[in-house]
Amino acid sequence: MKSVSLYIGIMSGTSLDGVDAVLVDFCSAKPVLLKTFFCPYHDKLREQLLSLHLPGHDELNRAATLSNQLSCLYARATEGLLENAGIAPQQIVAIGCHGQTVRHCPEVEKNYTIQLVNGALLAELTQITVVADFRSRDIAAGGQGAPLVPAFHEAIFKHSEHHRVIVNIGGIANITNLDPYLPIIGFDCGPGNLLMDAWCLRHTGKTYDSKGQWAATGRIIPALLKAFLSDEFFLRQPPKSTGRDLFNVQWLEKKLLGNETAEDVQATLLQLTALTIARSILEYCSTAEEVYICGGGAHNTLLMDRLIDVIPGKTVALTDQLGVAADWVEAFAFAWLAQQTILGKTGSFAAVTGAKGDRILGAIYPA
Repeated sequence: MKSVSLYIGIMSGTSLDGVDAVLVDFCSAKPVLLKTFFCPYHDKLREQLLSLHLPGHDELNRAATLSNQLSCLYARATEGLLENAGIAPQQIVAIGCHGQTVRHCPEVEKNYTIQLVNGALLAELTQITVVADFRSRDIAAGGQGAPLVPAFHEAIFKHSEHHRVIVNIGGIANITNLDPYLPIIGFDCGPGNLLMDAWCLRHTGKTYDSKGQWAATGRIIPALLKAFLSDEFFLRQPPKSTGRDLFNVQWLEKKLLGNETAEDVQATLLQLTALTIARSILEYCSTAEEVYICGGGAHNTLLMDRLIDVIPGKTVALTDQLGVAADWVEAFAFAWLAQQTILGKTGSFAAVTGAKGDRILGAIYPA
């Protein structure tokens, strides 16, 4: 296969489960996802990345070292993807690599975001042009730097008549409102999987609660749920974004009442994710007919059932029904964003991020 429109998207999200890589062909009006590849994180790497979310010793050295380790893993994912597709590196226009977020502080007093990736090393290892550091330009323009996927959601999922909402449930949950008659909006709702995953790991030794089966054994604690929902973030108007800098185990521990069972806390965390998504939709996208879910949370059966319960009167389904499997939407988005950068086109919406204007995103490392 030979094309001048092949791009690779690489995503490693807040859930810290591993690296998603996709091969996308943009030669036709509707991009086609050709191949996918996944590289899991090993436990030590996950622990090292988690440790960088909070201030600690020797941070600069640890961050630089992990950037190199991650870039080698991104290169292995690229190699595996191309091998499966039977494609040579020379046929790829560019890799769009999100990197691994370890700090996200878009507040005016801090005004920065950090995604670990050594773009120069990744370009050297793959011999493919790399586009990275997508969020910094938007933050420099006064924006939140997130979410960046709404522009992609509009390009791929918007319908000329049906009002849709796209919900990405990764470590953090975010929504994109695709009203056919109004400007697009999108923002982070709050924690998606990250608090549930952290609590599950602590009490069961498993990195996530498969299908929500453990949460299903517990009961929602109304007082604890109220304490969770009292956080100022949930009251803030969009544009807004968040991450592990706010929602982490320390945040959770401060909210605990002291007499909860572990499974009841898990059930309450799942309800928190469902409710904050539902409230965001009902407040800002109330006329939407269809809600499509993507991200790792799409596999949490209990969470999906709960979302159907708390978003009444709307069709709730996976983005698979729109032609893109739920697991690969974000990686697809960064292939699309890379193409926007290479073509000199904007990849963000100021109305979503709060920036002074739409911006061309990313830094380019030529092959």
